Amino acid sequence: MRHRPVNPLLHPARATFLAVLALGLAPGASAETVPALPEALVERVVEWRRDFHQNPELSNRETRTAARVAAHLESLGIEIRTGVAHTGVVGVLRGGLPGATVALRADMDALPVTEETGLPFASKVRTTYAGREVGVMHACGHDAHTAILMGAAELLAERRATLPGQVVFLFQPAEEGAPAGERGGARLMIEEGALEDPRPAAVFGLHVVPQYAAGELAYRSGGAMAGSNRLEITVRGRQTHAAYPWMGVDPIAVASRIVLALQAIPGRRMDARLPSIVSFGSIHGGVRHNIIPDEVELLGTIRHLEPSMRDELFERIERTAIKIAESQEALASVSIPDGYPVTYNDPGLTAAMLPSLRAVAGDGLVEGLPRTGAEDFAFFAREIPGLYVWLGIRSPDVAEGDAAPNHSPRFVVDESALPLGVRTLTQLALDFLAQRAMNAP
Repeated sequence: MRHRPVNPLLHPARATFLAVLALGLAPGASAETVPALPEALVERVVEWRRDFHQNPELSNRETRTAARVAAHLESLGIEIRTGVAHTGVVGVLRGGLPGATVALRADMDALPVTEETGLPFASKVRTTYAGREVGVMHACGHDAHTAILMGAAELLAERRATLPGQVVFLFQPAEEGAPAGERGGARLMIEEGALEDPRPAAVFGLHVVPQYAAGELAYRSGGAMAGSNRLEITVRGRQTHAAYPWMGVDPIAVASRIVLALQAIPGRRMDARLPSIVSFGSIHGGVRHNIIPDEVELLGTIRHLEPSMRDELFERIERTAIKIAESQEALASVSIPDGYPVTYNDPGLTAAMLPSLRAVAGDGLVEGLPRTGAEDFAFFAREIPGLYVWLGIRSPDVAEGDAAPNHSPRFVVDESALPLGVRTLTQLALDFLAQRAMNAP
């Protein structure tokens, strides 16, 4: 049965309280605070991360990465399934005591980006992507995510005898999107049973970001990252000589009106307290300066942060584009293919796990603003309650505005942040299982 998020705008305190009860949690219950990592484990996590960084693999092609992950989990006595959603790895750690099941997730894929960091372990890998030769780089930090979860698996395996329940490790391929003509990612992992046998009661994940410094951990209840959909609009007019525009229907002029009108919808027709965005990245039509073409194609993106606003936003976009075109004697067709849902942090789960985040981050824990980027983790959190947090990886001597963003060829991870990531996922898993155990009949 699909998990349905609680709308935090409707009586948020009551919604959070009810959500905590529904999750079967005992607020305040916790396992021991995960101590500082042994130096040997820190060195292994760094080595894993650098190895993955130097040997990046694109979506649905993460064979080497998956093999190393699987070998590590097997060495810890964790049951594994490989080849899930092409190259995904699912591990199950069965604790020595009865209890609930919790899932931890990391993504493994890299991007078609040519690295410019100058690091001694910089990627020199090149491959073919969309018919072009490209560089390949972990420009979004998935190398760090994978290494962090491998470290958390090691810490949790050491506590197997006293673990009240099971931990499912989800090493996911294709978070950045499957190649053209293929399927992949979290949705396909779910279809192939990654959340079954055992069925987790909650899922946790994290993402490295340079907006926060190393040592900082950020969270947000409710909509944390945007739902994202591709927007495709075709405007059909009637071709004519540019010297005689009245003898045809100009789709370029119509398309311009549509762009301006749609970009105004979030601020004028939708609730401004619930952020949404309509942006266009491509407008194409015509081949010559003095010919008004028959057709113009618009490609854009729609972002929203509250699941309940999705249908209204889509309906307004479609109706506005079609009516503007009709008013100019043109035709517009609108397509909004299925995309990513909102990455929604369950309010009850977030409230229950805040002590765990404080235990590992201390004064470095901050409440972050929502992000308009999208995240494949959303599919897991749509099925079961989820919590997704942001791990700061900016060097403290670099100003926030000077740090290269995710997806940049100059994106850099301050590796001193990796131990906090390991401790965070480990603490969340231990405390969730402890809370469920204390509330069990």
